Amino acid sequence: MPVLLQALSDAHAQLASTGSKLAKVSTLTELLRQCDTDELPIVIAAMTGEPRQGRFGVGWASLANIAPNEGAHRSAHADVAAPSVLEMDALFTQLSATSGQGSVAGRNGLLAVFLGRCSTSEQEFIRRLLTGGLRQGALDGLMIEAVGKALDVPAAALRRAMTMHGDLGALAVAVATQGPTSLDTVRIVVGRPMQPMLAATAASLEEAFGAFGTASVEWKLDGARIQVHVERSDPADTTAAGVRLFTRNLNDITDRLPEVAAVLGRIQVQSLVADGEVLGLDLDGNPAVFQDTMARVGSDESRPRHSVALQPFLFDLLHLDGVDLVDLPLTERLALLDRVAPGLRVPGVITASIDDALEVQHNALSRGHEGVMVKDATSTYTAGRRGTAWRKVKPVHTFDLVVLGAEWGHGRRTGKLSNLHLGARDPERPDGFVMVGKTFKGLTDELLTWQTEALLQREVKRTGITVFVRPELVVEIAIDGVQRSTRYPGGVALRFARVKGYRPDRDAFTADTISALRSML
Repeated sequence: MPVLLQALSDAHAQLASTGSKLAKVSTLTELLRQCDTDELPIVIAAMTGEPRQGRFGVGWASLANIAPNEGAHRSAHADVAAPSVLEMDALFTQLSATSGQGSVAGRNGLLAVFLGRCSTSEQEFIRRLLTGGLRQGALDGLMIEAVGKALDVPAAALRRAMTMHGDLGALAVAVATQGPTSLDTVRIVVGRPMQPMLAATAASLEEAFGAFGTASVEWKLDGARIQVHVERSDPADTTAAGVRLFTRNLNDITDRLPEVAAVLGRIQVQSLVADGEVLGLDLDGNPAVFQDTMARVGSDESRPRHSVALQPFLFDLLHLDGVDLVDLPLTERLALLDRVAPGLRVPGVITASIDDALEVQHNALSRGHEGVMVKDATSTYTAGRRGTAWRKVKPVHTFDLVVLGAEWGHGRRTGKLSNLHLGARDPERPDGFVMVGKTFKGLTDELLTWQTEALLQREVKRTGITVFVRPELVVEIAIDGVQRSTRYPGGVALRFARVKGYRPDRDAFTADTISALRSML
């Protein structure tokens, strides 16, 4: 019997209702055990929040034009067949193939028919999946564990294969059809993007450095992650013809960054896969603000050119001239990187001295970079998980901001006011405050309960899921920085905002000002 879409919707609800990783893995494992081989890659992709067809021009604006009960809604018509996972996948394939004049109306028509067969919960699942709104925490790390349990294969073997392959769905199919030994033959394929290795966060350089006997301490650049693939028949060829560039999300952006490809094309190798960052530099050679870099990365040659020049920096080497390097210690990978790409490596040192590490941190911050990365010098390259072998250290800035409103939560936070609307003091505005961002991070269950009661006591109006309140409560917010924004009237937006705690000792009109935040740009 085919797996029904309702099974995914139910699993999503279970994942959203718990913070337990064990419970999440158990839910995913049970779901995967229901799947036939051809359903595995579909379910794995959907439950990690990304259709396997990628994004195909369907967003909130399109979905808002389709009434929830349009068509023969199943809740009202018992004879309407429940949609299956395979039918959902076929729909997504149709949507991705619909292009050209009239494509928006065509996609909306296909969605209207399909959503008409869905229950309310299934409709909500589809909407969240298509707009990137599945917040159930079923990320690659948990899904790898679930696939391992469902197919009776060690998660460590799957992780290693994921390091070189990047497509968990395809690996699951291989194991299901060929057995666990199929993972032993997986190798890096130049031109096929891999899942990147991720870093945990450390509160201080001393904390991060103290975890390792010897570490690579490197500048943390505020740019865009890139994965570089080079493949050519003649190693002496120094053109960009054999270069391909991929984003952290495995999207090919080679055509958008011709000057970056040209620089990397000068590396004289037959084949290479490297991990790195592309950073915008202003006319004086200083690091550009993050959104200027992203404006370049996200634009193509048909759009206006920006004044920001992009420079590639490399910090790891995963494959060289037919040899996979991911199982080598970091020190050996970096030595090879220095040999084949001199001058392109991210500045840093391999050291056992905290004084050396502090000097690297000082140099990075003084030149306008985010902070430092501290990496275990003996570590191998493990994709798709945020382990402890890499740790990022960034200065944390705190501001006293005012709560202007909050949105009702969902999942475990249903019935609680969760996502806070944050404001800075602005003496030039009649109401005295201007919105600068939102956050739901850092809130404990106890704080959510208190916060909901306190905000409802100050309610002035409601719009949709948002409760607006009198600007009285001051909350201390930790941020990594700010960026320019046209979304918020203050012209700035908070980066990685999280709640440190409420400040009952502070009055709203002693909160930090919008000018203090703007000064960080």
